[in-house]
Amino acid sequence: MPSQRIERVQNLLRSEISTIILRRMKDPRVSMVTVTMVDAAPDLSQAQVFVSVYGSDEQQTTALQGLRSGAGFIRSQLMKVLHLRPMPFLHFHLDQSLARGAHTLDLLDQIRHEQEDDGPQSGPGSPTDSR
Repeated sequence: MPSQRIERVQNLLRSEISTIILRRMKDPRVSMVTVTMVDAAPDLSQAQVFVSVYGSDEQQTTALQGLRSGAGFIRSQLMKVLHLRPMPFLHFHLDQSLARGAHTLDLLDQIRHEQEDDGPQSGPGSPTDSR
């Protein structure tokens, strides 16, 4: 479990990286990007930045390429705002958790609709149970 300092740094990095992507990056490939989580190494040498990109698989891949090519720019902007020593090297990854969660909710919704379409089932706890 990360220390409180590392957790605070991770939250600060997530917030500042989001601001830099939104306001300072001029790369047209990087749009509709949300920074979901930052996982920094205990020595702050590296940070894994997880992003969610709204759009097709192609748009997600393109946005991730734009972020990876702009990692040096983002890091230099972070150095101007945050006074961390050392400033971690950033590694961007696509966060699929939101998509997996949405898919799981869709499946549960589909199961619920199928059960409603089948009508009431007899079994323990149902109105037709004779116990």
